[in-house]
Amino acid sequence: MNGLIAMNQLNSQSHEVWQRLEKGRQAKAASGGYVGYGSPAFGQKTVNGELVDNPQEQEIIELIRRHHKSGKSLQQVADWLNKNGYTTKRGQQWRRISVKRVLDRLYGKNPLGLTIEKNSAR
Repeated sequence: MNGLIAMNQLNSQSHEVWQRLEKGRQAKAASGGYVGYGSPAFGQKTVNGELVDNPQEQEIIELIRRHHKSGKSLQQVADWLNKNGYTTKRGQQWRRISVKRVLDRLYGKNPLGLTIEKNSAR
């Protein structure tokens, strides 16, 4: 029974800490600050708590966009980036999934730009 009480107290304390952190993140977001988890997406960086474009990574995003638009597959784009010495934000080799994620963020989850209409009730 004592173990159950201790566990409930621990859960309660964890929830209180989570609530305080969440309030802090909301306040920072309300004032325009970056509150993301982990490092910013490829192409962006934080400067004084603000999310801004990373010019070097923006150039790589443009290369990815152009090569993919020219008809290269995700793997071909990754191979080209690696062959030419470009690395990911964490200094790793490019893989097709990394290229896909950059394109997904650039174009959204629908890279062909197709309009998806919802069926309207008639």
